[in-house]
Amino acid sequence: MNRGIQLGTLFERAAASHPANVLILDHDLDIAPGLGRRATIPEVADLVADIASRFWSVRVRPGDRVVVYKSEGFDLTLLACAIARIGAVPVMLSPKLDGATVNELLRRIEPAVLLTDQSKLDDELPDSVLALANRVLLASGSHPDTTELRALAGAPRVPAVTMPAEHPTLVTHTSGTTGTPKLAVHTGRTLQARYRPQATVTWPILRNRETIAIHVSFVHSRLITALAISLHRGYPIVVLADATPEHVAEMFARLRPGILEAHPNSYMAWEPLAEDPRKPFANVKFFSSTFDAIHPRTMHRLLRASERRAPMFGQIYGQSEVGPAVMRGYTKRKRLGTDGRCVGWPVPGMTSVRVVSRDGGRPSAANPGYIEVRSDGRIVTYLGEQNRYDRQVSADGWWRMGDVGYRTRLGCVHLLDREVDVIEGFGSTLAAEDALFARLEELTEVIIIPGQSGKAVPIVCTKDDQPLDHEAWRAAASGLPAMADPVHWRLEDLPQTATVKIKRLELARLLTSRSQPA
Repeated sequence: MNRGIQLGTLFERAAASHPANVLILDHDLDIAPGLGRRATIPEVADLVADIASRFWSVRVRPGDRVVVYKSEGFDLTLLACAIARIGAVPVMLSPKLDGATVNELLRRIEPAVLLTDQSKLDDELPDSVLALANRVLLASGSHPDTTELRALAGAPRVPAVTMPAEHPTLVTHTSGTTGTPKLAVHTGRTLQARYRPQATVTWPILRNRETIAIHVSFVHSRLITALAISLHRGYPIVVLADATPEHVAEMFARLRPGILEAHPNSYMAWEPLAEDPRKPFANVKFFSSTFDAIHPRTMHRLLRASERRAPMFGQIYGQSEVGPAVMRGYTKRKRLGTDGRCVGWPVPGMTSVRVVSRDGGRPSAANPGYIEVRSDGRIVTYLGEQNRYDRQVSADGWWRMGDVGYRTRLGCVHLLDREVDVIEGFGSTLAAEDALFARLEELTEVIIIPGQSGKAVPIVCTKDDQPLDHEAWRAAASGLPAMADPVHWRLEDLPQTATVKIKRLELARLLTSRSQPA
């Protein structure tokens, strides 16, 4: 029976079951700098209860919306737990969102409280935000017309408030790859439904206690389910804010995690560490990746860097709105050429997938259809945009993912492109990117987008920004659909979302503006 994930008492219940378990951070928390970078789960649970009581002391009550938009750190996630603990609804906005977008979202949310910090108020947010919430709290620093969270220390403790499983318990936002982010409303029941397939699939693989290292957006629902699985099983948890390869190598070489959870683009950036003499991936038994399909080259290299007997790379295809939809496992035995477009199969009894024709013809590799998913983990609405939500869900509960693909005779879902990224007559841009990535060692990223003439334009990034070997490029592109000459960009200049996805539409716009005469 699905009684809801009970976000507010997640750490408290884990502390009761595994009181010796630990949380290890690579950064200090703005809301509790004295906690340090290593704490027991009971200490973390006590911090959540303390912060929840501080919110209660300024009249935050069950059902109130509390927006959290502050500088990067794991305290973003702990704040969500604290707000949920008193029955209020945390609305989590990524620190990577610009001030103008946050201002627009605040008008839609109408929050009781905005929790931010001096840095965001000084550098990002317009002054008008101070009037959009009943009260503005600061996680760090000081600012006129606000209340510092630390000034509320010592507030009387209040018991946890248990809300119905169908009540909103968390609001996150979509990636914003196609415009202003939408606000996704999760309930305790829908989050628990997302937890179940991941816990079920990983249980046979991860029977023994393993240290898990996580580098995932602190405001994404995926982090909640990853934490829930780890906390309930008593896994020591390492949370990274800094994903630079040198830092990751040092942390992993010292802590030797057995499980990794990260964004696909983070794994791509960590590829060179497969050859690092410190062997940071030597003890990894299970690599986990959600959000997007990942290049086969990346999986191949990381798996071969593990010295465990049978390491696995678990790929999950899903979406902020529905959670995990289909899953697939890769092992060392799968050759490099294994089709990375096959993202897996639905979990029986938990998720379902169908592919609907775009033109009346049977969906296939040459004629992909719309991918649709049915899952109990689906959000219940877009906050302030019910009509937009209704347009994406059918009367019988099928959710349009915004991607195109097909299913094989064995039922494997093949993801070929986002609907908005389809270049008619080209085929799958994602498959072409996989092929180029596998054939050219020097590439650190390749994104194929439509140019002004409609012809496919490859945007390429290389190791250390070295010039592209054009002869090698022509050999690698041989046999692929016709493309314009590659355009070289620095990786850090590519527009990215909070989950490190490349904003393809924004990239196409930037490419067009660069090519315009001055």
